[in-house]
Amino acid sequence: MRRSFVQIPEIVRIEPGALHRVGAELARAEHHPVILLQSAGLIPEALESVDQSLRSVGISVSHREVISDATVDRAFSIVQSLPPQGRAVVGLGGGKALDTAKYVAMLTNLPYYAVPTSLSNDGFCAPQSSLVLAGRRRSLPTGMPYAVVVDTDICQRAPLELWCSGVGDLAAKLSAVTDWRLALATRSTPMNDFAALLSDATVFQFMGRPVRDTEGTRLLATSLMLNGVAMEMAGSSRPASGSEHLVSHALDKLTERPHLHGLQVGVATFISVKLQGGEVSRLQALFTTTGFWDVVAKAPFDRAEWLEATRLAPTVKDDFFTVLSTRDCLPEVERMLDEDECLRRCVV
Repeated sequence: MRRSFVQIPEIVRIEPGALHRVGAELARAEHHPVILLQSAGLIPEALESVDQSLRSVGISVSHREVISDATVDRAFSIVQSLPPQGRAVVGLGGGKALDTAKYVAMLTNLPYYAVPTSLSNDGFCAPQSSLVLAGRRRSLPTGMPYAVVVDTDICQRAPLELWCSGVGDLAAKLSAVTDWRLALATRSTPMNDFAALLSDATVFQFMGRPVRDTEGTRLLATSLMLNGVAMEMAGSSRPASGSEHLVSHALDKLTERPHLHGLQVGVATFISVKLQGGEVSRLQALFTTTGFWDVVAKAPFDRAEWLEATRLAPTVKDDFFTVLSTRDCLPEVERMLDEDECLRRCVV
């Protein structure tokens, strides 16, 4: 889809101690008072840092809620209870709070400030919200954040499985872009070359230094954010989502033991790249270096569920051509699960 206008964040702060700058950035843009939607169970330091940053510049919170479930109904309920004074919506914490805040910002036509405290996926800067609607999780169009504020110190202290989930979601861009090119060649699916290039570049940028320190955390946050921009440029999820996401979506419907999204798509990416005939050595090295394989192996996937998800994946999205559309890939995936040493640890 050709975009005549591309929305990108106007404020980006990805650095140590960035939570202390939230108030200053809101004041600079004259976006106050604020509506603050925060995750349940936030570490006290993160919440206090944001509250102190608001107090330091005299910004008041006109409405505050703790978000523990991400549903469309909850978002509409929040909108109906808002006072008229709010001038911006701040999402603080994890995916549920950020997705809800982004949707509330869209409904109220207010600028949205994304303030993630972990980097488990690219959703904090994606142009859609993942919310439950009528009992089903849906990706609903919203718009992009006005501001992205990532405190690398706080994100670096998040649990290792959240870091590895972000690594897996970032790696998915490798198979997603290849699927996009395949769809262009086979079905003439529209393709934005610059968005594809940007998405590709983010992965290789992080691969150059996949270390869980301040600089590595900055690179991961920047890469995930730029994937959100790539999706906005393309007008679709194609730069970031392909066959690997179809498998993950199918698995969500099947499993009684849900895994983090990025862990699912990371393993599916490794399989998809093999199905695409790609070279997996750098991807395997990335997952080894970052501890991704070890994290997944602690709570491996069910083999029968994974194979059923592979079978169902091509039916998950209408007219979404990927490598899974080219042939029956199930026998190949079965062989991979039997023969690949890393996959044998992760799918049992």
